[in-house]
Amino acid sequence: MTARMLRRLRIWRNCGMNRFMFRTTRRGLVPLMAGMSLVLAAAAPPVPPSSRSRLPLVASRIAKGQDLRIVAFGSSSTEGAGASSPRANYPSRLERELGRLLPVPAVVLNRGIGGEDADDMLRRLPSVLAERPHLIIWQTGTNDPLRRLPLSRFIAETRAGVAAMRAAGVDVMLMGPQLCTRLDHLPGSDRYRRALVRIGVEMGVPVVHRHTLMQTWLAKHEVAKRAMFAPDGLHMADGGYAKLGKEVAHEIVALAQPASGYARR
Repeated sequence: MTARMLRRLRIWRNCGMNRFMFRTTRRGLVPLMAGMSLVLAAAAPPVPPSSRSRLPLVASRIAKGQDLRIVAFGSSSTEGAGASSPRANYPSRLERELGRLLPVPAVVLNRGIGGEDADDMLRRLPSVLAERPHLIIWQTGTNDPLRRLPLSRFIAETRAGVAAMRAAGVDVMLMGPQLCTRLDHLPGSDRYRRALVRIGVEMGVPVVHRHTLMQTWLAKHEVAKRAMFAPDGLHMADGGYAKLGKEVAHEIVALAQPASGYARR
């Protein structure tokens, strides 16, 4: 899609969301409309410390015995690059683990597309929201530094994406970049990781600290290096995806469950 087309892009939501317009600047794709700052402020109000990092819609549906529809949104490590089969990627592993942990059915839709950065994902966010998910897990921050795209653009677009998801009434989790040779040897790549953490704190959105998790798994010998990493030096392999799916499932349960816990099906 050209920059000229993007300037005219209108995103219409049919699930209680306001209309948004976007334009392209040197900082990337940013929201544009009269009073847009007020709309975004209303969509992402300050979250009290006592309620930070919770998943209220997920919790409500589980309490009512209603099924869950989750979208795993991201780039190649969500799509499953490096996995031996679609059943071995992290969204598939997540779905199976949630089926074991939760008292209600949960389906996880894989909406990862390899090579995408925050600009690309913000552009296709309307199609993700059109699937009416109850939770979106947004994996981001890997391709932006690899493409040497501005950190300021990544921050602005990530905040805009989170605000749009929340305006649509969807629970949100963010997932940071992976531990990998290509990223860790790239100067400045850690700034995108840290920025994602700050966004999570400021907007009251839980963040899956994938880089730290992977370091911990290796340090504790919970998964072998050859099972964790694909040969390309960038993506995860079956062992890493299995651990990630399990970790995210337990995080969802911890953030959504009442103090007394859930009774298994």
